[in-house]
Amino acid sequence: MGLASTSVLKGYDPLQEDKTKKPAPPHFNMCGYAAPRIETVRIGFIGLGNRGPGAVQRMMHIEGTDIKALCDLRPEKANAVKQKLEGSIHHPDVYTGKEEEWKKICERADIDLVYIATPWALHTPMAVYAMNHGKHVCVEVPSAKTLEECWQLVETSERTKKHCIILENCCYDFFELLTLNMSRQGLFGELVHGEGAYIHTLLTDNFSKEKYYDMWRLKENLRNGNLYPTHGLGPVAQALNINRGDKMDYLVAMSGNDFQMAAMANELAAKDDFYKAYANKKFRGNMNTTTIRTNKGRTIMLQHDVTSPNVYSRIHKISGTKGSCLKYPEPGKIAFGHEGWVSDEEYKNLESKYTAPIVSKVGEMAKQVGGHGGMDFLMDWRTIDCLRNGLPMDMDVYDAALWSAIAPLSEKSVANRSNSVDIPDFTSGSWKTNQPVDISLVNGGTTKVIM
Repeated sequence: MGLASTSVLKGYDPLQEDKTKKPAPPHFNMCGYAAPRIETVRIGFIGLGNRGPGAVQRMMHIEGTDIKALCDLRPEKANAVKQKLEGSIHHPDVYTGKEEEWKKICERADIDLVYIATPWALHTPMAVYAMNHGKHVCVEVPSAKTLEECWQLVETSERTKKHCIILENCCYDFFELLTLNMSRQGLFGELVHGEGAYIHTLLTDNFSKEKYYDMWRLKENLRNGNLYPTHGLGPVAQALNINRGDKMDYLVAMSGNDFQMAAMANELAAKDDFYKAYANKKFRGNMNTTTIRTNKGRTIMLQHDVTSPNVYSRIHKISGTKGSCLKYPEPGKIAFGHEGWVSDEEYKNLESKYTAPIVSKVGEMAKQVGGHGGMDFLMDWRTIDCLRNGLPMDMDVYDAALWSAIAPLSEKSVANRSNSVDIPDFTSGSWKTNQPVDISLVNGGTTKVIM
């Protein structure tokens, strides 16, 4: 992720998270809300470090976009992206060098969408400021760090009627879309359980002086819980229709010890004074396991481990009364009983029959454009297509708030000997009537891909 502003990323006491508020009535339901159509979506990007440049590059391949502004605190980052746009139809202004330059993008009258790819602590302040200035926002994961910030996003989106879209790219991965469509068609029966994870070795990256500006991500690891839940949770939540027919009731979280981070901090500090600020600190445990129960009695299991030398896994398991699916660390598999996975031939037949319409339409082009195998492009294309056609968003502010809230809620549970913690209903009861995410492409799907 990039950087548009910097500040000390202070730790906080999860036990203080009870100091939250619910949005004041009247409640305007942003789920299913269709904002007025925007023929050409004028975009400003904030944060051009790790993920921001890729997002800019992808938007160049989407019809009806106009990249108007680029912002990063570091001039070399902003100017490098600007240079890559030379010769294209996009001629953005550059904002850099000062901590609050990003606000100028939000204040411009000629921008419709602000795309935020900065360190986590800046996500909510930037998203709220942008919505308050009349902009739709796309905000990287997690969209908020605290429950109070989650409610800020909800209240601001409802009041301004501006979309707050969480950039959860994993909802657009090909197997996840395939099995979501199969779930909708009833092939797995009534869904009873889902699993997701973020198991990704980042130990060296977290201690790198170059990877994350001002060591921001290492500082985040001084918290103890599931700090990064949305990649595994998003696809599961969509399959279970969370916020759209079901809701999360409570969770229980447990973290093991830290077996590696403090040891590495102390080892590095003994050789390099730069790391003395991180020596003798208490970091999060290697593995966090968080379990969730929904209103309809379904369960979800989430795991987080970015330290241990595991093979990458998001797990993605959906289990129903008639069948199940599982992906990671092996390729995706499907089963309709306990005897074993379906054959490769049967899998291909299912894939041919139940491939999601978005994949059928732009999947191959998405793979060519790239972004985690194409899922990033599918996410961006769908976002722009919805804005251009005046359609509701696949992922709205309630998803942004709920999926992000798992982090502080898991911290609270861990700090209280894994006692259960209630999960807020950010929809204020609208989950009972909200409709599932539309994956049919019956409406929209008109935006061209520019290759």
